[in-house]
Amino acid sequence: VVFDTAPTGHTLRLLSFPTILEKALGKLMDLKDRFGGIIGQASAMFGGGNPGQMQDMMLGRLEETRAIINKVNDAFQDPDLTTFVCVCIPEFLSIFETERLVQELSKFGIDSHNIVVNQVLFPEKDAEELGQWFDENKSSLLKEAREICSKMMARKRMQDKYIGQCFDLYGDDFNVTLMPLLDFEVRGVDKLKDFSENLIDPVDLEEN
Repeated sequence: VVFDTAPTGHTLRLLSFPTILEKALGKLMDLKDRFGGIIGQASAMFGGGNPGQMQDMMLGRLEETRAIINKVNDAFQDPDLTTFVCVCIPEFLSIFETERLVQELSKFGIDSHNIVVNQVLFPEKDAEELGQWFDENKSSLLKEAREICSKMMARKRMQDKYIGQCFDLYGDDFNVTLMPLLDFEVRGVDKLKDFSENLIDPVDLEEN
């Protein structure tokens, strides 16, 4: 089962929810032990039936909820059942958020060893190689084409810088995969299958 999660902040809240709920239930159980008699008597006064039965029913439901939460936590922390694939784009804020996410996942004990860098301009080439082509050919390009290529080169240099940082941070311990920026939306089963080939058979940077 694949879950496409929300942005980092929302995802971290989601992942921390079982732990927070477990703590909340622990507090409730403590309150039950301390004030169970009062709660039972109040329930009886309002037609809640036998105080002992009411306490047993509440305790049973709390224990059932706690068991479910523990099961979810165990599944999250079992690398054979759950892994987290971080997806970012080669820009400062996205790389920063990915580092924050990786650290928090480690605290939660959740397996994470894959990072996908999406929307990469020409992942099989580097900015130096493209810059050499541009320098050799820009004199033959129209003014508008030179401006377009110049902007593209600026973006490519920026991307290469952050991709380099990504490999410096994660290259030894993570599988980092570059996904190309396309000139069309990836919508529909056929396009998804075609695009997924980049995950199965990623660009080998050492060959380029």
